[in-house]
Amino acid sequence: MRETRSGWVTFAGVMLLILGVLNVIYGIAAIDEATFFVDDTQFIFSDLQTWGWVALIVGVLQVFAAFSLWAGNAFGRVMGIATAGISAIAALLSIPAYPFWSLAIFAVDIVIIHQIAVNGSRGRGAEEAAARRV
Repeated sequence: MRETRSGWVTFAGVMLLILGVLNVIYGIAAIDEATFFVDDTQFIFSDLQTWGWVALIVGVLQVFAAFSLWAGNAFGRVMGIATAGISAIAALLSIPAYPFWSLAIFAVDIVIIHQIAVNGSRGRGAEEAAARRV
């Protein structure tokens, strides 16, 4: 049986995985207070270590959501949209620390949310479930 999968769902999963890995890396760097970040930045909420933990947790959830999305689970679609939404909000709140990076992450998160919302049911498993009902 040939497996059908939407290219956009695969794209959204790959972007979700990339963002998840980047969030994990930047979260670890922020927790460790690496010199990558600006020292005198004023955050809207809390401090750099708190944002590091937020980025780390969101990143791990994004990695799991990407694999669940590729598996064709509805849970993966919900988690993909939820984690991309949380990441988008966190990116906007961290604009004072690194503005261009935050806006780039925000834009990619919006693309991920759009592609999962529009094409999420075209992923693997949706056609198989419809074929079983017939």
